[in-house]
Order: sequence, then structure tokens, then C-alpha cells
Amino acid sequence: MKLLFKNIKELIQVRDKNIAFVSGKEMKTLPTIKNAFLIVENGLICDYGLMKDCPKGHFSETIDTAGKMILPSWCDSHTHIVYAGNRESEFVDRINGLTYEEIANNGGGILNSAKKLQETSEDDLYQQSEVRLEEIIQLGTGAVEIKSGYGLTENAELKMLRVIKRLKENYPIPIKATFLGAHAIPNEFKNDKNGYLDLLIKKILPKIAKENLADFIDVFCEKGYFSVDDTNRILKAGKQYGLQGKIHVNQFNALGGVKIGVENKALSVDHLEVMDTDDIEVLKNTKTMPVALPSCSYFLGIPYTPARKMIDSGLPLALATDYNPGSTPSGNMNFVLATACIKMKMTPAEAINAATINGAYAMNLENEVGSITKGKLANLILTKPINSHVFIPYSFGNHQIEKVFLKGKEVQK
Repeated sequence: MKLLFKNIKELIQVRDKNIAFVSGKEMKTLPTIKNAFLIVENGLICDYGLMKDCPKGHFSETIDTAGKMILPSWCDSHTHIVYAGNRESEFVDRINGLTYEEIANNGGGILNSAKKLQETSEDDLYQQSEVRLEEIIQLGTGAVEIKSGYGLTENAELKMLRVIKRLKENYPIPIKATFLGAHAIPNEFKNDKNGYLDLLIKKILPKIAKENLADFIDVFCEKGYFSVDDTNRILKAGKQYGLQGKIHVNQFNALGGVKIGVENKALSVDHLEVMDTDDIEVLKNTKTMPVALPSCSYFLGIPYTPARKMIDSGLPLALATDYNPGSTPSGNMNFVLATACIKMKMTPAEAINAATINGAYAMNLENEVGSITKGKLANLILTKPINSHVFIPYSFGNHQIEKVFLKGKEVQK
């Protein structure tokens, strides 16, 4: 099958040579081609260029995109979309003044979600999760990472990872799975955190490896959850089973977790709402991608990741949704981009780079998605008629997506 998009007003995020990610000042540059064509063959990008150079020949389908733009699909490197039920009652608690920590101390939070998930069958969990996956695909996400972490028992964590595996098998979108057993300490281990870590490392990890259920390992490094030493232990254990590290870190406190992530060659460090100078320095010239989650800051009313300070210091940055029932019940990457521009003072070009090429890197998918590059998957967003790419985050309440393509095939609504 050979598909031609012609008369593209602007082809966005064009990278003739594949690069891993962009950092610092490079993030302000968004390479594009105006009045362009794009050819897709067998699900891959095979050619593009100026419309005047468009090759003639037979195409299975030709789509005239006059007035519209094409860009690579969003790459959402941090989600928790496999969960059961919701936590809408906590939404009211938060409005009434309770903090995230107070809700958790009252039996809400992650432990509340874990209880629901433990009582939910695998089939039911799959059905709830596929609805969310289909929703984010329609919103332009063309690659996604999904974490466990709402199970907190051996059976429930494995159940979550098996659901993620089924989603991988049944949908054409690249999906990465992350084992986040160290998301919270379950009540039965309230006074025995080391016992819980032993369960994760000695019992659950070997089964995950045997069934090939995860790509990464993650840990919530935060006061009241897991310490820097715990984080180091988890990351090292994951490495022994071929799972590269990721960390939830610096959400409420800077504890030194960023440094331990870099020392363990973590692929990403995520959240980073609280960043000190030492954290920024330790990330410089590393292969660890900082990931900001602005929807979480918006929903919880906590500080935003200091994107301007980080990028101006020469760091890269990726953007992701953190889609989960407690702190970010939304997988809308379009809103993430807008919020990053409005609240974090990222330029639209920086935000698009962060949500495409840098997000792809944060999932080890930089060779498959994240840019308009020959040989990459044709996971694409076709916009509505718009004046410029700036309109995408400017129009914060309405996405500007007309059609979504995965592997060159239009996703039906």
C-alpha cells in the first residue's frame, strides 16, 4: 500500500537524519517543510519533500491536505492508564482543602486504587483500559508507556502487566510496559518496607522476566514512600533482569533521587516539580531524559516543573500526561502542550519537540517514532486547517486534530 499526502501546508518535525533527542537551545528549532508532500509505504515513512518535487506514479490513495499540517503523533512516555474505577470522591476532598498527602493518609490515594484493582478481574481491567487507550489515540498519541503500580500484590501487579501485554498485542500503537511495584507500601507491609521490597525483587521480578512482561522498572522516590537507598536497590535489581530504570522523583521534595537515577543510568526521571541547582547540574551531559508532567501540577495545584530554567541550562525535556485516576485523570497530550506553554513558558516549538522526539527517546522508541524521518512508523497527526503550529497549544481547550494515522492507516472514530 502506497499513500500520498499532497499539498501539505507544513510538514512539521522533519529530521533527515535520525537523532536521539534535542537539548537546550536546540529545543527552540522545529524543522519543517512548507507546501510539502509525504509518501507512506507499508506503514513506514518512505519519502517527503517540497510539493514541486513530488514524484508522479501510482498511489493506492491520495489525500489532499491543502491548508492543513502533518506532524508526528505525540509520544506519551508516562501513563498509568491500566487502572480500575476512579477516584472522583477524592476530587471533592481536594476541593475541600485536603492535600494529596492527607488524602493518602486517610486511606485514599494509591492504596484506594490498589484495593479496587485487586478486586477487578483481568478481563474487566482490560476492557476499562482499552477504552482509555482508544481515547488517547484519538487525541493524537501514537506511542505510549503504561505502568503497573496499582496492584501492590504479586497477583495484582502481574495482572496489570498482563493487561498491558494484551493491549500491546491488540493495538497497532507502540506500547512500553513498566513495572512500578514500588509505587506505595501496602497496608500489610506498613511496618515492614524491606519485606515488601523483598517481595518485589525476589518473587515478582523473576516472574516478570520469565513472562517478558516489562521493558522498564520504576519507583516512587518520595518522603513517606521509597527512600533514595530503596530506589537504588530497586533500580539495581531491575538491571539484573534487563529492565532499565525510570523514577518518579522530586514531585514534592528533592531528596537526591535524581542523582541516584543518573548513577544507575535511568532512561528518565519524571515529575521534577521541585528542582534545585544540584539536580540540574547532575543531569547535564547525561543520557537520562527529564520528563515533566504539567497536567499533574494543574490538577493537584502544585508547582510546575521549572522547564525554562532547565532548558536554559542546556538540558533536554520531555512532556507526558501522567494519565492516572488520582492526580491526572486525563491523557490529553494537546492539553499538556498548551499547559507547558502557558504555565511553564515553553515555546510551542520546544513543547512539540518535548512531546515528540524527546518523548520517543524516553521510551527507547527514538528509532521508530517521534519525527518525520524515512524508515520511521507513519504514526501521524493531520491537523484541521490552521495558520501555524503555534495554534495547537494556543487553542488550549480544543484540539486541532482532524485525523490520526497509525502505520499509515487512518484510525476510525
